Amino acid sequence: MRVIAAIFARGGSKGVLRKNVRELAGRPLIGWSIDVARSVPRVSRVVVSTDDSEIADVARACGAEVPFIRPAALATDAASEWLAWQHFVAHVGGGFGDEPDDTMLSVPTTSPLRNVEDLEACLDALERSQADVAITVTPASRHPAFNMVKLDADGYAALAMHLDQPVVRRQDAPAIFDITTVAYAARVSFIRRARGVFDGRVATAVVPAERALDIDSEHDLAIAACLMARKAEGR
Repeated sequence: MRVIAAIFARGGSKGVLRKNVRELAGRPLIGWSIDVARSVPRVSRVVVSTDDSEIADVARACGAEVPFIRPAALATDAASEWLAWQHFVAHVGGGFGDEPDDTMLSVPTTSPLRNVEDLEACLDALERSQADVAITVTPASRHPAFNMVKLDADGYAALAMHLDQPVVRRQDAPAIFDITTVAYAARVSFIRRARGVFDGRVATAVVPAERALDIDSEHDLAIAACLMARKAEGR
């Protein structure tokens, strides 16, 4: 398995302005993803895809490669992340050939609490299966057949999912998971031909909720800072 870690970091983040270069526990946010990706033995290169020159400079300073600048059309709020993946595998240069096990490991910047074990688990889930892509998940705290609702045309609430047998305890409902931004591993041949993650066979790696925080707001960033400070103090 030839693995290149890909870190996608556009400049126009809205929930947290300039998110990817914001400082978190003394390091730019993007640096945490670069560090953990570089620590995975199976990863041969860590490459950042960005449209932003400042992010590119920070990424290089943190030890990543930035061999190309992503086109602006692939870095807007409405741009498809999948198209950015396809652009990456087409332009990374000297990395991917036609081997069936060539793999891109996406390490989003928004999950700085992940560790090497989580990335290894995602790669293992792909390598040990016939899947086209592996995603990281964490057990959901709510279930659409028990304590999640949708609204009808009149604005009244009903359970979001109905099962043949009513669920009286969440624990009795079928297992359901939240997708995390800890990691995604995909076969390059699949990325080239597919239109999205769920076009193929999807394997999963379960990661602990405490390492799956997804930074999408200033509040999330503050929580991450607190958790990292606690970890540094050994608590």
